[in-house]
Amino acid sequence: MKALKERILKDGRCYPGGILKVDKFINHQMDPQLLKQIAIEFIRRYASTEINKILTIEASGIAPAIVMGLLLDLPVVFAKKKQPSTMENMLSTTVFSFTKQREYHVVISQDYLNKDDKVLFIDDFLAYGNAAKGIIDLCKQAGCELVGMGFIIEKAFQNGRKVIEEAGVRCESLAIIESLDNCEIKIR
Repeated sequence: MKALKERILKDGRCYPGGILKVDKFINHQMDPQLLKQIAIEFIRRYASTEINKILTIEASGIAPAIVMGLLLDLPVVFAKKKQPSTMENMLSTTVFSFTKQREYHVVISQDYLNKDDKVLFIDDFLAYGNAAKGIIDLCKQAGCELVGMGFIIEKAFQNGRKVIEEAGVRCESLAIIESLDNCEIKIR
């Protein structure tokens, strides 16, 4: 996706340790027009796939998932990183956050993820595939069909795609980062 790649090169910031910061336009301050273009591209890529729910994980995947849900007129549900005291019929898994360097117990209510769902997962980054593993586990617990996973940015050098593909799940990324060596952003 040309507009996204150009924006990453213009406004993305690289830090040692394979960190790419895109908080100027995706995951802190958000560019609604770019998010709309991102949603439209995911919709195009999954046009032949039956979907009845968009799924994401707290917090940075919520914005692009909401835009997709709005355009497709589908509900959006997000897995929470903190269990609400009011949540019943809970499914839970553990996810290690590369960004925060800690584990989260991620939860979702079975009331919003169940065997009748055909789910598309949307998130901002694919790195090592830790969030993806957690979502795959939650979908298995719920008995729903995970029809695909879409990521705005994939860090190819961190091999998260392999985790998804080995689980037999379709994976689409809109911008694939080949390298962040020497804090230079190289996009495929």
